[in-house]
Amino acid sequence: MNRITSFEEYKTEYKRSVESPELFWEEQAEQFVWKKKWDKVLNWDFTEPKIEWFVNGKLNITENCLDRHLPERANQIAYYWEPNNPQEKAVELTYKQLHEQVCKFANVLKNNGAKKGDRICIYMPMVPELAIALLACARIGAVHSVVFGGFSASALSGRIQDCDSKIVVTTDGAYRGAKDIPIKDVVDEALEICPAVEKVIVVQRTDTFIKMQEGRDVLWKDEMEKVNADCPAESMDAEDLLFILYTSGSTGKPKGVVHTCGGYMVYTHYTFENVFQYKDKEVYWCTADIGWITGHSYIVYAPLLAGATSVLFEGVPTYPDAGRFWQVIDKYKVNIFYTAPTAIRALEAAGEHFIKPYKLNSLRILGSVGEPINEEAWNWYNENIGKGKCPIVDTWWQTETGGMMISPLAGLTKTKPSFATLPLPGVQPMLVDDKGNEIIGNGVEGNLCIKFPWPAILRTTYGDHERCYQNYFATYPNLYFTGDGCKRDEDGYYRITGRVDDVINVSGHRIGTAEVESAINMHIDIVESAVVGYPHDIKGQGIYAYVICTNHSKDHNSLRKEILAEVTKMIGAIAKPDKIQVVSGLPKTRSGKIMRRILRKVAEGETCNLGDTSTLLDPSVVDEIKAGAL
Repeated sequence: MNRITSFEEYKTEYKRSVESPELFWEEQAEQFVWKKKWDKVLNWDFTEPKIEWFVNGKLNITENCLDRHLPERANQIAYYWEPNNPQEKAVELTYKQLHEQVCKFANVLKNNGAKKGDRICIYMPMVPELAIALLACARIGAVHSVVFGGFSASALSGRIQDCDSKIVVTTDGAYRGAKDIPIKDVVDEALEICPAVEKVIVVQRTDTFIKMQEGRDVLWKDEMEKVNADCPAESMDAEDLLFILYTSGSTGKPKGVVHTCGGYMVYTHYTFENVFQYKDKEVYWCTADIGWITGHSYIVYAPLLAGATSVLFEGVPTYPDAGRFWQVIDKYKVNIFYTAPTAIRALEAAGEHFIKPYKLNSLRILGSVGEPINEEAWNWYNENIGKGKCPIVDTWWQTETGGMMISPLAGLTKTKPSFATLPLPGVQPMLVDDKGNEIIGNGVEGNLCIKFPWPAILRTTYGDHERCYQNYFATYPNLYFTGDGCKRDEDGYYRITGRVDDVINVSGHRIGTAEVESAINMHIDIVESAVVGYPHDIKGQGIYAYVICTNHSKDHNSLRKEILAEVTKMIGAIAKPDKIQVVSGLPKTRSGKIMRRILRKVAEGETCNLGDTSTLLDPSVVDEIKAGAL
């Protein structure tokens, strides 16, 4: 374990990682089990792009997640699985049991025709079999493509077709809060236009009636009874595909982001242990869904690589009430809690009376992921959940980066609300202007790029390498462009201001939507907001804000005046919204991501052609927003 233990050591390690990156990452890689050591640490060229880490090294990531821990951790809990309904029996999986289940399901996959290099689509709720399925794919060298269990049949079929999956692993249904979701029905609908799928393996979660297509559909339980737990791990090249994960683009169809075996393993493990300052035998809980990169990296791979004990949670933060997170923390004596600002704000709005029954005294570290956390939510999280004693790691990273890139090291880096703070060792950020010129010094703002590869950088977009180049490497030659705007303050701390396409140019001033939203959300009656730009005759672009107000009796004109005062106070008069529309909800995907393109079109006066809204959690919100447009 190569864990940094002081801020001074961080500075030393960071300097070393930038001056001798290959030596630095080679040291991190040497603690793992390799079937054959690499010939060279790194080949790279951002103009193609082509990036190879640990060239010709051979390994299997599951041996490092599972097998190597068995001598010392066979009986240690790998996962506590907490079901949606708190009255239902929870499940504990030790490292030995998880290893057995993974090996058995790997043999099931082979029995059903899977082989090294095949793509396998996984469409499941947060059940233990989801983690088992990922690891089983990796065990035999198959490439997993997890699709979040809230996506529509259309979205699922598109992803299956794009990566040419021949096997789908799913469940009969899912429990999510008070809802029962017919997962298998969605799969059946998707597969009507996916004739290449040969097998569907179904976990019985809800025991609801499902149609089983003879010759294609089999039950997980039946298949597991046919196999034993002897499955040697396939030898994989460090640059062989580990998984494909689809991420929405600002235009066009979703991009299949490709991550490979060796570099991803080394990088996710290093960032997990250092950002969270993970200590042996601690209980860690990341509330993300495995359907997203956070779940891949920091529920499945990194915690298991570190030999950690994790909580796997099926439910939602507000079921059966808004105290559920806090109840689970106390139940399992969680030490490290990693969640999203969306959840934090929702639980803040629910009220502190949901927190009072719980001690939360096991917590040592809090984390935030998914979007910049606004200052008010940061302070609420710090005071009410951390009791002012738990460092908050506000982590910035992306599906494409594979792991955390800019973040405090818990308890070592001095934190600042709404700042991701400093780059992790091996990460070389730079700010550039719109022409690609580097912006030197502190107290500056620009577009965030990375000038040197890190081991978990994406390698391509599946089946379309040119798209990878155009999206990430073409904008600024020889740089990876994150797509995010960023401020670097006087202390050299980084603050993400939002997607560059979400940056509004008001009278020549660049204003990040995240920054305006953070200011609006400081208002006591505002639970959440979303800000977009729209054409303005005088300023070029004006600022349009959609706000959710908790005080339903509040006069809207008074509210608007107070919001303008708040934004002026927090940022300046230049950032005041020109239009403020009070709404009951925002158009969000089932993962909680706001569909800003819809809000932009409404703000621009376009209310007819809003594009596909099928992936929204509540499509009726769009009608209300259109009706109330200003």
